[in-house]
Amino acid sequence: MTGANASVRRRLLVGLGVLALSGGAAWAAPAIEQFEQFVQTVPAARGTFEQFTVGPDGRTSRAQTGVFAFDRPGKFRWDIQTPQPQLVASDGRTLYQHDPDLQQLTVRALDQSIGSSPAAILFGQGKLQDAFEVSELPDDDGMMWLRAVPKRPDAGLTQLDIGMREGRPARLLLVDGFGQTTRIELLTLRAQSEFGANEFVIDPPPDTDVIRLQ
Repeated sequence: MTGANASVRRRLLVGLGVLALSGGAAWAAPAIEQFEQFVQTVPAARGTFEQFTVGPDGRTSRAQTGVFAFDRPGKFRWDIQTPQPQLVASDGRTLYQHDPDLQQLTVRALDQSIGSSPAAILFGQGKLQDAFEVSELPDDDGMMWLRAVPKRPDAGLTQLDIGMREGRPARLLLVDGFGQTTRIELLTLRAQSEFGANEFVIDPPPDTDVIRLQ
């Protein structure tokens, strides 16, 4: 994987992990309305996911699995556990990206890192329309779909499709500026009322190289 592609993949990781638990009456609502209700009514959750990426040549990467958690607004953890550990977390002020294989931790201000990325919507409290042009898509694979396109150009994300099932996001399709599509399946989802004090903070090993970006 090239350095540029690896950077994009790390940025996409930020945008990932979500839960929604809505009443059955809302399931028939349009996808945009369902998603907005999810953002408004689900303040915190945890779950598991699986993701893989398809390149512009049709080649598929090895699937990754892991766990996620979030606590609105802005606290989240996206923890890839297999096949190679990677972790992205935010305490609401600072974004941490830890790559154990590289023994590297990147630290930056959260507001400089998210912008119009999926994380600004999935883990925040704003509306999709604040940073995205949003439209409804036809139903597919038992889900109701919406598409969000960043209002500002972003090589890390050119398009985000969200599939809603029974009032919650169930699948994300993220397309980047290199023509790669990352598919994320949100496998298990449950509401969470409290988290541990260090849930959204990364404490790397002593030999980790810490890179602080302005």
